[in-house]
Amino acid sequence: MDPLSDVLALLKPSSFISGGVDHGGDWSLQFGSYEGIKFHAVISGECWLAVDGVAEPVHVRAGDCFLLPHGRPFRLASDLALPSIDAHSAVQLPLNGSIRAINGGGNCLSVGAHFSFAGRHAEILLEMLPTIVRLQSQSDRTAMHWALDRLMLESRDPQPGGALIAQHVASIMLVQAIRLHLADEGSRDTAGWLFALADKQIGASIAAVHDDPARRWTIQALAELACMSRSTFALKFKRAVGMSPMEYVMRWRMTLAADKLVRSGESIATLALALGYESESAFSTAFKRVMGSSPRQYSRRRA
Repeated sequence: MDPLSDVLALLKPSSFISGGVDHGGDWSLQFGSYEGIKFHAVISGECWLAVDGVAEPVHVRAGDCFLLPHGRPFRLASDLALPSIDAHSAVQLPLNGSIRAINGGGNCLSVGAHFSFAGRHAEILLEMLPTIVRLQSQSDRTAMHWALDRLMLESRDPQPGGALIAQHVASIMLVQAIRLHLADEGSRDTAGWLFALADKQIGASIAAVHDDPARRWTIQALAELACMSRSTFALKFKRAVGMSPMEYVMRWRMTLAADKLVRSGESIATLALALGYESESAFSTAFKRVMGSSPRQYSRRRA
């Protein structure tokens, strides 16, 4: 798999479809804090989005989609000057895939989903994303069009198996939204492994590490994959990713190891060998440096 697919597979995102809300008249809904990622798309009409800690509100129009990956409370409103009411009481959440109306509806129709992560390292994805990931260009809308149409169809005309289809469509939308964000030229100057994937040379080296984490990687070997000199590659990698190539190799290995310690029950010696370490002690030293505790301590604490 590619690196983004690797990380999402490790995190095991599960989608909970909130359904749709058809707003009418004057309205202002307050949403509390949460874990994971919230996704919203405005199907028709327009509204305002205000997120705690973000100075400027966002005017969202029909066709716009946005991700909220940091769990901060937020507000959706026809007018932010209006007093807000709790969203859960206003529309009797969860919606369970249905569409419900506020004030008779007709002014702004939106759909939403909530993604939680069963994996224990959600920060490796979420910390890479800004507080608001907004998709508003015409190309973004075109890319999301099919999925939004399908999601609305499942909400408006429930059929057997519709809930499962809606969850899979929502998962596709999550990946597509992240891909579109990566393709946005405005995100290119952000440091982090996620944004480095947009660079063909650095992305190729990251993909190689994910394909074979146990290989005895060197900066020279990774530089050759990127078709760059050793020194130029090391400098560009650190500037793009925020850490050196070998730091990234070790962090990815330890992330895999931490997941397997909790899920598979493999012995530390087996994990060390599988991830390219010649001894259990060398593996344990690297693990403690990255994860802050020994493998045994980590496994006991997570259990």
